[in-house]
This record gives sequence, C-alpha cells and structure tokens, in this order.
Amino acid sequence: MPLQMNSQQSLVSIIVPVYNRSIYLQQAIQSALNQTYQNIEIIVSDDCSPESPQAIVKSFDDPRIRFRRNEKNLGVANNIINTVKEARGKYVASLNDDDMWNENFLEKLVPQLENNRDLVLAFCDHYIIDDYSNIDDAATEECTRMWKRHQLKEGIYQPFYQIALVNQAVASSVAAVIRKNAIDWDNFPPDAGPFWDLYLTYMACRNGGGAYYSPERLSKYRSHALSETTNIGSKNTRAKIRGAKATIFCFRQFMEDEALQEFKGYFRKQWLHAQTTLAIGLLRDDKITEARPLLLHTLIQQKFNPRTIAAFLISFIPKPLARKFLIGY
Repeated sequence: MPLQMNSQQSLVSIIVPVYNRSIYLQQAIQSALNQTYQNIEIIVSDDCSPESPQAIVKSFDDPRIRFRRNEKNLGVANNIINTVKEARGKYVASLNDDDMWNENFLEKLVPQLENNRDLVLAFCDHYIIDDYSNIDDAATEECTRMWKRHQLKEGIYQPFYQIALVNQAVASSVAAVIRKNAIDWDNFPPDAGPFWDLYLTYMACRNGGGAYYSPERLSKYRSHALSETTNIGSKNTRAKIRGAKATIFCFRQFMEDEALQEFKGYFRKQWLHAQTTLAIGLLRDDKITEARPLLLHTLIQQKFNPRTIAAFLISFIPKPLARKFLIGY
C-alpha cells in the first residue's frame, strides 16, 4: 500500500522527457504515479514530437501531472534543462519516457538526501528490461559489472569523481534523485546533447557534496531499437555523429578541469576515441574532407591506435568499398 503523504515530505519533481517515442510513455508515467513516496509532481515535456503525446498524458486525469510542449525541437539536453527550471520540487529525478521505476524508488532514495544536507544526489543500481518489460537477468548483471557498481557498497561517497566520471556508475537519467539547488541549471551546456546525464553527474561532483548509493535495483532501463543509446552504437550515422560530438565536448571539459587532473589520462583517452568515432561517422556520411584531417590530428596525438589508423586508411579507399569496411566500426 502507498505511504500516506506526510506534511513534512519534500516535493520531488519527476521530469519525463519525450520525443517521438510515446509507445512506452504510459508505463513510465504509471510507474511514477505508483511511487509510495507521494509528494510528487510529474512534468512530461515533449520536444515537439511529430505526433503530440498530450492525449496519453491527459488520460491519467491526475493533478500531479503537467504537460508542456516545446514549440520547436530543442534536443534532449535543452528539453530537460528548461523543464527542470520550471520544476517546483526540492529534488528532481529524471525518468526516461521508455523506462520505469519500482514503487519504492523515491521512498528509498529521498530520505537519504533529507537526512544529510551534504549529499548532492542519491542513486541506485537498475535492471535492464526488453521491449515487453521483461527483465533480462544476463544483461542486467553485465550492466552492473560494466559500470563497476558491483564493487560499490551501500553508503556515502565523497568526493565521488571516480565513481561518477571514470566508472560512470551513476545513471542520472533513470536511477538518481538530485538536490535541485546543488546544480547551476542556468549554466548547463546544451552541447552535452545525448550525454546530458553524464554532464549532470559531473556538475553534481563539482558541487563538492557527496553521493549515496543503494545496491538495490530500484529502476528499470529499457533496451530497445528506438533508444538513443542503441542508435549511437548502431548503423545510425546521424546518431553516431551526435553522440561522438557530445562525448568530445564532455571529456574535453573533464580533461581541462583542474580538480580532475588525476584522471586526465583516462579522459584524454576517451576524448581521442570519440574523435575517431566522429570521423568514422563523417566517413559514413561521405564527408571525407572533414573526416580525414580529424583522423590525422587524432593520429598525431596517439602513439599507436589500430582503430584510428584503419579509419584513416579507409578514407583513401573508393566510397563503395569503404562503406563495407565501415560497417564494423
């Protein structure tokens, strides 16, 4: 049974960004409404989808839900930033339009922030689910280990630079609650694009506060063909270019941050890798004159990198043959 709302409970603003992917939206909103922590507002923000999801939102007929729609497509980062600025809550939590939370997600994480003013965010582990909302146990375990959450014990980490930016264990887009006033939302760069969540975690780190981690899997991340993560890693050239540019921006910022110099080598490696990825995307898009100088510049800064060398050599191959080679990159 849901907890009765305590008059002392702080308001949590749940941000649900939407763009042209309303097939799972109803489930996402329902999982937010099902929270046992009940002092919430839900802001569904549509980034000018060709077909507005407003009817889906209205069907809930719940006063805690607000719908907003951008007049033009702003991109995921700007969509979220603008929505957060309208949020009234002490805390904000992002819930992707294709993901879901367990009923006790907020109940488990919000009290940690309430009881410790030094905490900037509270986060947890999460499940991986498929198109039909079935939990994929193997993918879930792989995800936990990939981001090294299996090495984390429950508790507070302060500072949490390595956990957040090297291990990238904090899934800000689906499995975290953030103290709203800990982030300078007016200076949040839209250049972070599809990796806005990584940059948000960076800004949370720079606040100087701590992060609480719960090893419980309290949310569910959906892996499917329409997700941005899948598109960036697939044959979708535009998504690949978009993702690479965002990665380059993020890791350049991290690399230049004086407070993060102990991790500079790692950030530089990721930055160079993203430059090669961008060049490969440009080659796929037949923009050889843009890709080749970028690859040459990246090669100069690396001692030896087979991936970059291969991409540079492919840039000299006739286009029809080059496209076949680029399929695996």
